This record gives sequence, structure tokens and C-alpha cells, in this order.
Amino acid sequence: MSFQGQNWISSSFDNGRENFRRKLLTIDSQLGEKEVEQLKFLCQDFISHKKLERSSSALDVFDHLMAKELLSDQDPFLLAELLYTMQQPLLLKHLNYTKEQVKSLLPTLRKVSLFRNLLYELSESFDSENLKDMSFLVKESLPKIQLTSLGFLGHLEKQALIDADNVVLLEDLCSSVTPNLLRKIEEYKREKEAEQRQLQANKVAAFKGCVPVVEEANRGLKEEIFSGSDIEQFRQALPEEAVYRMDRKYRGHCVVINNQNFPSLRERKGTQKDADCLKHVFQWLGFFVQTHVDVTKPELEELLKMYQSHPGHAEGDCFVFCVLTHGKYGAVYSSDEALIPIREILSHFTAQQCPGLANKPKLFFIQACQGEEIQSPVFIEADAVNSESKQTPPQDSIPVEADFLLGLATVPGYVSFRHTTEGSWYIQSLCNYLKDWVPRHQDILSILTAVNDDVSRRGGTKKQMPQPAFTLRKKVIFPVPQEELLVSFH
Repeated sequence: MSFQGQNWISSSFDNGRENFRRKLLTIDSQLGEKEVEQLKFLCQDFISHKKLERSSSALDVFDHLMAKELLSDQDPFLLAELLYTMQQPLLLKHLNYTKEQVKSLLPTLRKVSLFRNLLYELSESFDSENLKDMSFLVKESLPKIQLTSLGFLGHLEKQALIDADNVVLLEDLCSSVTPNLLRKIEEYKREKEAEQRQLQANKVAAFKGCVPVVEEANRGLKEEIFSGSDIEQFRQALPEEAVYRMDRKYRGHCVVINNQNFPSLRERKGTQKDADCLKHVFQWLGFFVQTHVDVTKPELEELLKMYQSHPGHAEGDCFVFCVLTHGKYGAVYSSDEALIPIREILSHFTAQQCPGLANKPKLFFIQACQGEEIQSPVFIEADAVNSESKQTPPQDSIPVEADFLLGLATVPGYVSFRHTTEGSWYIQSLCNYLKDWVPRHQDILSILTAVNDDVSRRGGTKKQMPQPAFTLRKKVIFPVPQEELLVSFH
């Protein structure tokens, strides 16, 4: 690896990890002995009892989670979920989450089991008298030491007196001592039953190639956004295996490259509006979104290598890569003004180079000119650099193998327009149609067709025509996100 590449690793990738560890250190400083016990209890399904027993601080727990690749600077959601469960909303800001965001993402990204959550909620509801009375009822099963409520429930679990499929003892104890808590156990049983039904439905959907049923929490029950009749209509209308799976553990990663400043090229004013919209929309769709600003060629090369080998792809449904920059035929500019072929970017994610994304949709959206610069009116700029006579068809920019989609802001040979405060025509239209049409169960190619029509109607005498090129074998239909997130866009 070149010296320049090594500098990038230390200055970007390692710096990202170092900054994340600083955030963890800050969070650790705000957690007392009680909170560390809560954290260890909630992580019992992820970390061995022996390691947890030796953990004396939250930092020890964080280290174990990172060692198992359950926590990272790119995917901090598990810790956000833990802090949310522990009722530590003020600490969420260190992970760039709010209480509302975590709540809305839990139905699709939850990692802590329903059973673990039940035990935690029960422990928080026990007072000292409740604990004393319950301990008396099962005295023969307890060690001769004073236990906290979490320790009490943890010991019952360790003795195999309770587990996710057997809560009879919990029901008996609550019935005798705290009858008002029986509703929590009943709610858990309903949610567990609904979860099992959902898992079975997903297996059937995956087998038949149907659009999976999407559910949302509602007073402990779950309602189908797609009804049984809707699923049947989709199944009859589409051939077998016609829809890509969207029911794995994660939706996937979305990378946004936002190049605004260049040594000699014009500043791309308004691009931050595009980056913000892409981040909000793809987070709404369930993706982990990472934005990288003013990325040089060496930095881009290391980013591509990092995401090419990212372990999170294995359990994800999809991958999205967005580039906002200047460009010319079949290529885009890095922030240090190196011209990067689009094909070179996409080639990192073929099935051979990136096995974790094999047979999964890989979506690339490029906001950059693909041709000669045009003099534009005030507030309208072109993302072109120099005139060229040669044109490269978009099909020549994508790998020949399956499952790729390349969305270009403009057809080869022409400019794409960007408002200096409101963002680009293409990205703004793409975000708007994703927000409006995903809830209608429209596939991505139908959405891009609508984007083509919308963008082509703009501009008066200044016209732009986007163009998708693809080797998709099935339809890409994103599950309908939670309505609470949809409201945040309006």
C-alpha cells in the first residue's frame, strides 16, 4: 500500500474509531455501578457469563461487544438500544441518535431479545419489599447472599427455572406478590407469539419469492401493513422469485460521498441539501447511513476497500452508494480532482469481490454531469468540468454481472443541474419519490421512471434527462417504513 494510502487509514479510518472510543469513554463516565449492572444484564445474550463477571465497567462491556462486531463506529445502534432501554436518553446524543429515532427504529433493528427486555422491565418494577417476598417464595433456589432485582431474576434464569419459553414461575411470583405486573408477562407472550408468526411468514415469503409482511408495534400487538390478500395479489402478479428479499437482519448500508470543495473546480453549493435528504430518506428506509465529505482519491479507494469487505453485508438485504460531485463521461471527480471511472467504483461490489452482497441488489446513484458544461442562469450551476466529444453509454459503466442498478442524474453527453440552495434536481426528485412511492409498494425502477418524468419537465429552456442502467434480475421493493418516521419529513 502506498504511503499516501497509509496516511488515509490513520487519518480517517483509525481516526473514526478513535473518535468513537472517545464517545464510549464519555458514556462510561456517566454510568454508575447500577447502570453497569443493567448493561451487563441486557448483554447476557451477546457476551458469555464468564466475561461479564470479569467486566467491572461499561468500557469492558463495550470492548466485548466490539470484539464480537456487535458495536462499531459505523453501527452503534445496539448501544443506542441499550441506553434507550436503560432510560438514558441524554447519552444518546453521543451516538447521534434521539430517543424518538431509536424508538421508531426498534421494530426493525432490535437486537435485545423480548425475554431479556421482559426481565429488565420486571426488575425495574420490583421494590425492596417485592424482592424480599419473592425471594422468600423461592428461598431454596437462591444463594445465601443479598441479590438485587436483576441478580434475583438472573439467578432464576441461570438455574433454568425460567427461560424465553417458560415463564410459569414468573407468573406465579407476580400473581402472589405483584399482580399488576402480570400484564407485562401477558404482553410478552403475545409479542413472542407474533414474532414467531412473523418468522414463519418470512420463511414462507422467502420460499415463494413474495414481498414479506411488514409489521409495526401497536400496544403490544402487531398489525400487517401488507394484508394476506395483498401478498396473494403480489404472488399471483409476479413470477416466482421476482422480488429481492428484504427480510434479513438489517436493511443494509448506505454510503454518501459528498464532494463540495475542490482545489480549482467550482464549489458545489447546495450539495449539502442533497446529502441531508439522502441521509434522512435512507435512514427512514432502514439503512445505516454514513456520509463522507470532500473525499480524495486515496480516501475513496480505502473507503471502497472497507465497504467491499464489510462484515455487515452478510446479514443485510441491500447496498446503496451515492456520489455527489463534479463529473464527465463515465467518471466522477474526487475532491482532489482525480477522475474516477464509475465502473471502477462499482467493480468493488461484484459477487467475486464482495461475496457478502452476492445475489443482493446494489444501488448506485450518481449526481454529476456526464458531458459538457452549459452556461446557466443565476442560482443554477452545472456539475460539468470540460467539454468532450466522446460519449460513453451508461451500460458500459456497470459490471456485466447481475444485481446492479446505476442511477445517473443525466444521460451521457449532458449536464445535470443543481440549485445553489435547494439541491440538485435529480437527488431532490429521487428523495421525494422514494418518500411518496415506497408506501405505495412501488419498485425502484418504477420510482426512477417517475423521477425521469419529473426531472425532464423542469427548467424551461434548460433541460435534463436522468437515466438508469441496470442488471437487476428481480424487483427491488422496500418494506413500508414506520409511519412515525414518514411524518418527520413533512
